[in-house]
Amino acid sequence: MKKFIYTLALIFSLGISFNSVQAADKPAKNTTELTAEQAVKLERIKTRVEEIRDMDKSNLTRAERKALRSELRELKSQARAVSGGVYLSVGAIIIIILLLILIL
Repeated sequence: MKKFIYTLALIFSLGISFNSVQAADKPAKNTTELTAEQAVKLERIKTRVEEIRDMDKSNLTRAERKALRSELRELKSQARAVSGGVYLSVGAIIIIILLLILIL
């Protein structure tokens, strides 16, 4: 019985890893259509990120660099919120799989 369970777990884990490798090869599809307002907001975020990237950061103080980093993080979170989508980490996926195995 243990051999059967281990074999089943091995096949299951190999099947998942194979599917994720196949999914990595395909280009990402953006199925959600953005409204005009969201597109404008996303474009504003992109232009601000490009401005920050093109800045000369060598003469900035430590506090100013820290403020730029926090602004970039905020812009990144806003861009993710506007573009939509659900992101799961690898740890979350493993926990979900373990819970499903224990339940079934």
